[in-house]
Order: sequence, then C-alpha cells, then structure tokens
Amino acid sequence: MATFSKQILSGSTDGKAIKVAATASTGTTIHTGSTTTTTLDEVWLYAVNTSAADVKLTIQWGGTTSPDDDIEYTVKAENGLYLIVPGLILKGNATALVVRAFAATTNVICISGYVNRITA
Repeated sequence: MATFSKQILSGSTDGKAIKVAATASTGTTIHTGSTTTTTLDEVWLYAVNTSAADVKLTIQWGGTTSPDDDIEYTVKAENGLYLIVPGLILKGNATALVVRAFAATTNVICISGYVNRITA
C-alpha cells in the first residue's frame, strides 16, 4: 500500500518562499527529487511577482535541456500567487531529478509550494 506525506520543497527554508535569483540556465534550485526509484514526488508550485512589470519565468523540470525540460510562464506584476506547476510527478531516480527556475529579472519572483511524496 502506498503512503503519502506532505513535504516542504527541498530548496525552501522552513517552508518559506524561494527567491529566484538566476536569470539563465542553470536556474535556482526549487526542489530535488528522491533517489529511491519507488518514490514519486507530486510537485505543486506557485509564483508571485513583486515587480511593477510582468516577468517571464522558466521552470526547468528535472533537467536543463531546452526546450525539453522547460515550462515557461509570464507572471503578472503585483497580482498575487499563480499556480505554475499543478501536481506534476517526478519519479525517483538514482541521480535525483532537480526542479530549477530562472526569470527574466533577478530577485522579483518568489516560488512557494509543497510536495506530496508517495512511496510504495
């Protein structure tokens, strides 16, 4: 039987938002998946833009190959949280898959979220 546990994003300190400092690949680390192949991470990410202008955000999903691993989203200015990753799955891998982010402007996008860790 599978077990579920809610986890803080590994790139977060005590569940606080992660400021996206990177403006190009390789992005700021948001979450590192499990190294256990029977573990799944269901990842939920929300972004807020504290800038006065809209900012393009790129999520690097498990790798840094463009366009294969890229999820692009323009985050509206000063307008609350936007759901960026709606529960996508990362499967455990011997070389843990990493979710990263970079933005067109440094230090104005903050990412919050959580992981539902599912183990067999």
